[in-house]
Amino acid sequence: MRFSSLIKALQSGESGLLWSQPGQDPVLSGAAALDQAANDQLSFLEPGNALSSALSDSAVGALLLPDQQDLIDLASQREIAFAVVSDPRLAFAEALDCLHPRQRPQAEIHPTAVIDARAVVGPGTAIAARVCIGAGSRVGADCIVHPGVVIYDDVVIGDGCELHANAVLHPGSRLGRRCVVNSNAVVGSEGFGFVPTAKGWRKMPQTGLVVLEDGVEVGCGSTIDRPSVGETRIGAGTKIDNLVQIGHGVSTGRGCAFAAQVGIAGGARIGHGVILAGQVGVANRAVVGDRAIASSKSGIHGEVASGEVVSGYPAIPNRLWLRCSAAFSKLPELARTVRELKRNTPQ
Repeated sequence: MRFSSLIKALQSGESGLLWSQPGQDPVLSGAAALDQAANDQLSFLEPGNALSSALSDSAVGALLLPDQQDLIDLASQREIAFAVVSDPRLAFAEALDCLHPRQRPQAEIHPTAVIDARAVVGPGTAIAARVCIGAGSRVGADCIVHPGVVIYDDVVIGDGCELHANAVLHPGSRLGRRCVVNSNAVVGSEGFGFVPTAKGWRKMPQTGLVVLEDGVEVGCGSTIDRPSVGETRIGAGTKIDNLVQIGHGVSTGRGCAFAAQVGIAGGARIGHGVILAGQVGVANRAVVGDRAIASSKSGIHGEVASGEVVSGYPAIPNRLWLRCSAAFSKLPELARTVRELKRNTPQ
């Protein structure tokens, strides 16, 4: 693809194309990181990027740059084709769509698929090999259902969704439009509900729903449990990484992001735009306010205020945690000082 054609395509995107260097127009075969790019590949730089020093030696064919004069001057000196954009990372994402256009499967049902006569499959939907769709389930228009997907009875899937290989949707799962469920993810599995009795654990039937609003993406191997009654709800546009566990009765707001190995216990309430980094744990019925951020391995046991950044276990405000972390390495020295003070203090 010609760089000039790519620039034209970016003009209709959201990344804010400002201007491009005239003259040079390399043919691009793909994209790569700046320190690995060849002369027929595209890369990008953001302000303050640690890879900016690699620009002097890179063989890259074309660049997406921020409006930063030193980078622009260096690219010009090296005669590298470039375009200046407001958001280089977003522009790079848009460029990858252009350089590697996705091939959509044909809208047909594979002969090995097993679809109950009482199920409904919308127009334009592709059903791959060995898919199972249960009674009363509805798959919307223009969906893609990859091999081995299991859709139980009483599942509703909105238009434009994509279910990757071996994903499982249990009864009562409700997906909005344009949702993505990646391989081996499980939506609507039974919540961990048991009642202790004198004879052991009595199972609490899990009869509720799991609702994924529009644009939710669920990573590989993640699980979202249904509750005994009511619903587990994931807000529109929320992105869930691989190996995330969301318990029964959890509700999240819109536009959240949960990194790998996050665990959210039953009944927790997560606000809009919350970011939970890798291995964050959220306790039963904890409340996290809008736009709060929890850094990796934090443990949230109570309430986090809107907009707060927390760290540690149990989670405390990030600035306090940084001070505590700095003091932690000095504990042996402090303990030695305390022992010496004790020895030198008259009894």
